[in-house]
Amino acid sequence: MGESPLQVCVVGNELVAGVGDPRGQGWVGRVASQTPSNPPIQVIQLAVPMETTHAMAERWSSEVGRRIVPGYRHRLVVAPGTADLTAEVSTARSRLNLAEVLDGAARRKLTVMVVGPPPARGPVNDRISTLSRAFRDVTERRGVPYVDTFTPLVSHDQWIADLATGDGRHPGQAGYGLIAWLVLHSGWYGWVGVAEPPAS
Repeated sequence: MGESPLQVCVVGNELVAGVGDPRGQGWVGRVASQTPSNPPIQVIQLAVPMETTHAMAERWSSEVGRRIVPGYRHRLVVAPGTADLTAEVSTARSRLNLAEVLDGAARRKLTVMVVGPPPARGPVNDRISTLSRAFRDVTERRGVPYVDTFTPLVSHDQWIADLATGDGRHPGQAGYGLIAWLVLHSGWYGWVGVAEPPAS
C-alpha cells in the first residue's frame, strides 16, 4: 500500500462533530484513533449542524478544496444526516442531492465512502429507514461503499439506552462507539489503504 500521507475529509452534520459525546471524540475521532498513523493520516471534520443534503451539495466542494494538501492521498467521507426530513425534502430530491455530491467527487477523482444516518427515537425511524435505503441505492449505483448505521442500531439495546439519556437524536459515548465500530468493520482499512491492526 502507498507510503504517501493520507488526508480524510469528513463532511456531514453535527454527528460528525460528536455533539453529545462527553469525551468529545464522536465516531470520527474514534475511527481516527483506531487507524494506523503509518503512513501519516490527517482527519478533518467539516460539520454543519442540521444540514440538509442540498446545503451539503452546495458547500462540500469549496470546503474540501481549501483543505487539500498537495502530496497527500485524499479520501472523502460523506455523512448525510436527517435534516431533509425536518425540512420536508422529498426522498427523490435527497437522492439527487447525494448523487450530485458523489458525481462531483468522482469528477475530482476523490475516493468516497458514505456513512448513512443512524436511528433516532420514535416514529421518525420509519422515515429514516426510507432515507437510508435511498442513500444506499445511490451509492450502489456508483460503486461507492455505504455504511448502513440504521439497520444494525435501530433495535440495538445499547444504542436505544444511549439515546434515552439525551435528546433522542444525538448519542453519547456508547452510541458513538457503536457507529465507529460499524465504520471500522465496513471495509474502512482497505478503503483508506492501510493495514488493519491486529485484533487485541
